[in-house]
Amino acid sequence: MGATHHPAEGLAERAEMAPPRAREAATSTHGGFLIADPGPLGLAGFALTTFVLSMFNADLVSRAGEPVVLGLAVAYGGLAQLLAGMWEFRTGNTFGAVAFSSFGAFWISFFVYVAFFARAVPAADAGHAVGLYLIGWGIFTAYMFVASLRTTAAVALVFLLLAATFIVLGIGNANGDNSLVKIGGWLGLATAVVAWYASFAAVVNATFGRVLMPVVPLRSAPRSAEE
Repeated sequence: MGATHHPAEGLAERAEMAPPRAREAATSTHGGFLIADPGPLGLAGFALTTFVLSMFNADLVSRAGEPVVLGLAVAYGGLAQLLAGMWEFRTGNTFGAVAFSSFGAFWISFFVYVAFFARAVPAADAGHAVGLYLIGWGIFTAYMFVASLRTTAAVALVFLLLAATFIVLGIGNANGDNSLVKIGGWLGLATAVVAWYASFAAVVNATFGRVLMPVVPLRSAPRSAEE
């Protein structure tokens, strides 16, 4: 019979041939179980849901179709992103875990509010309530942007644009200013495009085993969420 090899030996060999973020994922094992990078999934779920809602906020499509966002908010932006956050906890990535878990919860809370509680808010107070909700998320995103400066330029740009999106939408809703809401919609579209790029780059780079789409690491240590 041939020599017996421990599963970890093969994992180590694959890790050496992988790019930095893929190498980190390849060495994140438990009992020989390989954990893939959950970052691209979280970014993709966030990007698509943000894109669709922002199309309505920017007034590029009829508001009559806005309920289509709710399905995405539950399944892709919500549940899939929340699961990505849970897996980031397992990989030891604090930034990715907090970001994806929080924004997954954001989309689930968005669905719950629109589907069950929005009608209970008096019309005169609805704009102020939504504005407070969005500005609160803007504050969270702003301090996550500071932390993102130790990940990659692509991820940092997502958080910068997203913080601006939340604040502008929050002020627009609180003041009943449709022009600001439209600007917030355009900012949301830009955020979605950058998030899609970061997700696409992570998938392509990991699949091809080399950097084909740069994300520009902002530090030398391999602990970023989506390199």
